[in-house]
Amino acid sequence: MLETDNYEKFKKDVYALAKIDLNAYKEKQMRRRINTLITKNNIKTYDEYVVLLKKDKDKFDQFINFLTINVSEFYRNPEQWKILENEIFPKLIQKFGKNLKIWSAACSTGDEPYSLVMALSRHLPVANIKIIATDIDKQVIDTARMGLYNEKSIAAVPDDLKKKYFTKIGNSYQISDEIKKRVEFKEHDLLKDTYPSGCHLIVCRNVVIYFTEEAKDEIYKKFEKALVPGGFLFIGSTEQIMNYREIGFLRDKSFFFEREK
Repeated sequence: MLETDNYEKFKKDVYALAKIDLNAYKEKQMRRRINTLITKNNIKTYDEYVVLLKKDKDKFDQFINFLTINVSEFYRNPEQWKILENEIFPKLIQKFGKNLKIWSAACSTGDEPYSLVMALSRHLPVANIKIIATDIDKQVIDTARMGLYNEKSIAAVPDDLKKKYFTKIGNSYQISDEIKKRVEFKEHDLLKDTYPSGCHLIVCRNVVIYFTEEAKDEIYKKFEKALVPGGFLFIGSTEQIMNYREIGFLRDKSFFFEREK
């Protein structure tokens, strides 16, 4: 039986050891999962487990892998991110200046908003960048705040940005605090909640496909209203907006739609 009375100290020890903040996760679920892993290793206390992590690289890697996100993908469809980086961002900066309001809607485990910060960092000082990132699922938001990913997830990140903004921990990669600080995560239901207003760019990719045609129509209309005239909506490669003209969009590139003036 595991003695689980000093979890607060354990969280601090893990942060000191791997710069991973376990406070970003729902405590009850995270404790239960970690306790199961510790028990599997025949360990009786958190302190003993920390000692093991410090001296046994395989056990340390096992622990990091256990915490790592495995389902996300940075720079998904890289050719579209090139268009965003080389064409859309310069247009937006030229039109609206450096303080762009960007919303990553249905952001899942954080790969998309973090990719946005990195891509925009080629055009603006990182301190100027702020992304609002929302998702209906509180747990994926907690996971996104952790910012720990596996190698496959970050495969499409350009090498210079990978080098600059990720630290290898075991077999996993931790995104830098510099990037994390630029993203504000919030819970949001696309079907029910009020949308942010005055956005210059909204990114919502490969999510709307799961809704009915009526719901899709409603969401795209709300996105159009949430954008400023001349702002852009960036959608996923699995999606299309058949009636974009009726909604008030101009098609810029295959997956980029500009709100009409």
